[in-house]
Amino acid sequence: MVGARPRIALTSGEPAGIGPDLCIQLATRLAALDLGCDIVCLADRRLLEARAAQLALSIPVSPAFQIEHLPLAVPCVPGQLDVRNARYVLSLLDRAASGCLRGEFAGMVTAPVQKSVINDAGIAFTGHTEYLAAACGGRHPVMLLAAERLKVALVTTHLPVSQVSAALTPGLLDETLRIVDADLRRLWRLPHPRIAVCGLNPHAGEGGHLGREEIDVIQPAITRARAAGIDATGPWPADTIFVPQQLERCDVVLAMFHDQGLPTLKYAGFGSAVNVTLGLPILRTSVDHGTALDLAGTGRADAGSLEAAMLLAARIATGSVSA
Repeated sequence: MVGARPRIALTSGEPAGIGPDLCIQLATRLAALDLGCDIVCLADRRLLEARAAQLALSIPVSPAFQIEHLPLAVPCVPGQLDVRNARYVLSLLDRAASGCLRGEFAGMVTAPVQKSVINDAGIAFTGHTEYLAAACGGRHPVMLLAAERLKVALVTTHLPVSQVSAALTPGLLDETLRIVDADLRRLWRLPHPRIAVCGLNPHAGEGGHLGREEIDVIQPAITRARAAGIDATGPWPADTIFVPQQLERCDVVLAMFHDQGLPTLKYAGFGSAVNVTLGLPILRTSVDHGTALDLAGTGRADAGSLEAAMLLAARIATGSVSA
């Protein structure tokens, strides 16, 4: 069980990518800091040792940073994907999620995985968010990215744009608004979260002339949310909601689809933004970037986003997070 000093699981991600590099850099960066919690890095120990030697770094293992050895299926070459290690990657997530559900870990922080190689191994995999939701009993997950004071949540995630309109059902919008409101209260301790809801179409539909999703689906969901005590406003045109004057009036922007909200978020904070999965009974944060296979083992990978993800997880786990 989680005791006075929380433990956070750190999954090292795709072994051929920069995940192992980032975990080693993170251990080095945080060696002099006291996060108020201990980190348990889930990885093949020999992989980390070999990558550390390649990077001319040492791994400062201590009670505050431990390695739990989970073996690769086959040896790994930086930058070269191998489908035989796909199940190893998922085993890291399974171990972290089960540990969180049992109370062994106060949360989990995930380094990036390569979706393509997992699917190439014959395992249907959409992403961390959906996989962890299934591991938690089929909960509805909501992806939120946070950078500095900008937070963007998504109604739909890894979905083709052609399928977004049909996916925007009243039930999905109601559940997403409820989860965003509840988890901003629970995780960030905001007493009255202010949610700015994007429209789907240009100019938020221009009164129905550019689409009726705002009139038929999104506005009614906002009305129901407000009746339930949720401070939701909109639908706002996505091309104007991100201006500073508008952002001062909200705590989070709720975008309808992945590339409606995340380009602005990543422009504002790429390399330091944090991916947080809402709606789960466990705490999970992650980086805002991919595996960067071309940087693996070169020493050029930037651990800023992983450090931000760990710091946020630690602040939430210790109750010291701020908006």
